[in-house]
Amino acid sequence: MDIIDALKQEESKLERQLTAVQGAIAALNGSAKTAVSHAISPGRTKAKSTLSAAVRAKMSRAAKARWAKIRAEKSKGKKAK
Repeated sequence: MDIIDALKQEESKLERQLTAVQGAIAALNGSAKTAVSHAISPGRTKAKSTLSAAVRAKMSRAAKARWAKIRAEKSKGKKAK
């Protein structure tokens, strides 16, 4: 492996770590905006992440079931009092 390539890889790794640390600091400071930059190495493209309709529907059903369970437990607590 070429030393230049190794150094470029290390630089990319450090930039990602720095971005993560800056985001954590911003979150801890209560900043509405988090400092996140998505640096892409030259010659690379970032693939767009999409969910299928079936996966979105499954996630929706799961979330509705979680909330229904929470509401049911909450109403049980009120009836017991």
